Amino acid sequence: MRLLVVEDEDRMRELLGDGLSEAGFEVTCVADGGAGLKSALENNFDLVVLDGMLPVMDGFEVCRRLRSMGSSSAILLLTARHDVSARIAGLDAGADDYLVKPFSFGELLARIRALGRRMDIPIGNFIEFGDVRCEVIEKRVVLEDIQVSLSDTEFDLLVCLLKRSGNAMSRGRILEEVWEFPYGGSANVVDQYVGYLRRKLTPFGDRIGIETVRGVGYRLTITESRRSSTTGTDPAQSYSCAPDGQITSRAVER
Repeated sequence: MRLLVVEDEDRMRELLGDGLSEAGFEVTCVADGGAGLKSALENNFDLVVLDGMLPVMDGFEVCRRLRSMGSSSAILLLTARHDVSARIAGLDAGADDYLVKPFSFGELLARIRALGRRMDIPIGNFIEFGDVRCEVIEKRVVLEDIQVSLSDTEFDLLVCLLKRSGNAMSRGRILEEVWEFPYGGSANVVDQYVGYLRRKLTPFGDRIGIETVRGVGYRLTITESRRSSTTGTDPAQSYSCAPDGQITSRAVER
């Protein structure tokens, strides 16, 4: 799925661009309404993630002009305005959905997927993370010559952990992203499916594993193939997340 993100806040634009790219989308980002309108009209984007308050031209006006000029791209409008009148204005301007800031990234992904289903937009056949290939339609994970088929939920859980590049995720965050509802109690379902997924990943040996992080949740560990090394050292890596959120890696001793 090809996405256009129109967001003037630098940090938010960077987070959305990186996060959506990691989720397997082809993403273009621009910083103002004028550039957003021009890019949307010149390119055949499947979906436009459009901030409501933008310089040059606000998101509501961009939305109106896109519809008046015949654009069929799905439009997801983002705004900090909570009042019902703003939501009505956005939808009447031609937006297909409306999301109020602040929002969870998991909810944003869920709404994008829902719009894709509603408008019959192909989401993509596969997602790649280094040597690991996740085949979306087949719900299958492939590493070199090993293939393992997963259930829908197991596949979504694996992709959720892969996107974090070794960063530990809490059970509550996993619930939001995989099951698409906020954490409000027992997370036993997460533990249950982590167990299922661990068993399914057994054929990969120590190449792919799920580590329990005490007091936090889970993180995925991946070791690279020796054949992929360009040096004479063992390239296997263990990823960890420091308290400040920085991801670091170290060589794994064998």
